[in-house]
Amino acid sequence: MDFLEKIIVSLCILMVVPFTAGFYFVISQSFNVEPEFITAMFRKSSTTETVLKKVSPVKTANNENLPDVINNVSNEENNLSNPSDLIIPPKKLETPPSIINAVYVTGWSAGNKSYLNYLTNLFQTTEINAVVIDIKDYSGLISYNSGAEEVKKYNLYANAIPDINALVKFFHDQNIYVIGRISVFEDPAYSKARPDLAIYDKTKTIDPANNPVLWLDNHNLSWLDPASKEVWDYNISLAKDAFLRGFDEINFDYIRFPSDGKLENMGFPHWDGKTLKHFALNNFFQYLRASLPDEKISVDLFGQTTTSKDDMGVGQLLEDSFNYFDYVSPMVYPSHYVSGFIGFSNPADHPYEVIKYSMDSALKRLVEYNNLQKTSAKFRPWVQDFNMGAHYDAEKVKLEIKALKDALGENYNGFMLWNPSNLYTKEAVVKIQE
Repeated sequence: MDFLEKIIVSLCILMVVPFTAGFYFVISQSFNVEPEFITAMFRKSSTTETVLKKVSPVKTANNENLPDVINNVSNEENNLSNPSDLIIPPKKLETPPSIINAVYVTGWSAGNKSYLNYLTNLFQTTEINAVVIDIKDYSGLISYNSGAEEVKKYNLYANAIPDINALVKFFHDQNIYVIGRISVFEDPAYSKARPDLAIYDKTKTIDPANNPVLWLDNHNLSWLDPASKEVWDYNISLAKDAFLRGFDEINFDYIRFPSDGKLENMGFPHWDGKTLKHFALNNFFQYLRASLPDEKISVDLFGQTTTSKDDMGVGQLLEDSFNYFDYVSPMVYPSHYVSGFIGFSNPADHPYEVIKYSMDSALKRLVEYNNLQKTSAKFRPWVQDFNMGAHYDAEKVKLEIKALKDALGENYNGFMLWNPSNLYTKEAVVKIQE
């Protein structure tokens, strides 16, 4: 290939790549499809449910996919070479909303300019006033170039969000509350980097101290030992870095023991197997709050923790969260409740009844706890905006939100919508005209 041909080919590539990403995003919105590159994992919300995990939207770090606020800043003007330092880290919102209505956004979506334009329209036309962005997702990789030491040491940066400071500013400029989500103990990337801190397979491991074989769940994902202080410190370091970047809150997910796979084969380098699982997690909750004393933090729990009085075998007990988190977020997706729950063979068909019953129970337990020990914890549940078990149209999503309001009353603090495609039913949350 001669020099002129190389130039022509290079120009074609530069023209096609950004166009292709934008084309597929527009198609996905126009026809309500979920192509593979624009789907993300389904959240685990029941110890018995199958979890669908797919790749996240538009994996590209090309600046064509970034918001204008990022494109308009140059290294020369700032005399800096690291894109993550282009904009001074923004401060948290001075007046965060009292009622937080959020949508979940993967790191890959957050790094895509076309998707951010979609979000801006969502903010302008609906009651959505907050986003939950993956800092660390189920892969264990970090969405942005975190300053946390371990991220750099083990090269755990996924390059999904090239400039996190500019991204947070982009949201704050629209008065949008920014929540960072961290998948804590389900973490294949750090498990591989530090197998000495991970759950190992007892049937395949001869020397646990020096050569552990990682235990895998039903989705071939490895997990960190929930009792490891080094694991705690690693995740806290991610949270601290995010707060320095202006994140208003950190949401901790997968704070539990594994729920599926050959559980009898699990070996733990730190958990002694005798300490109750919910005590082990409670120790982490306490440590987490002590490490982030003045920050807003929230925890995701299985939806059925609202009605179950035991830890369901994974260490999650509702009351354990009340003293340590600003927001407690049960994942009350009706599709993820077991058949027969409150008499329904298919709970997904009954969003109002399932969520109303769950949150009635949760509030009652919070009130009883408050009678013994005062807490400032508030409920802000996750609700589903995806099709599983039933078709979730605007009416069903509205019923979920109505159930939250009816159950919590004056204790209602908003909701968080989950859709793996990151595309949401606007009609369900349309802004009320004044």
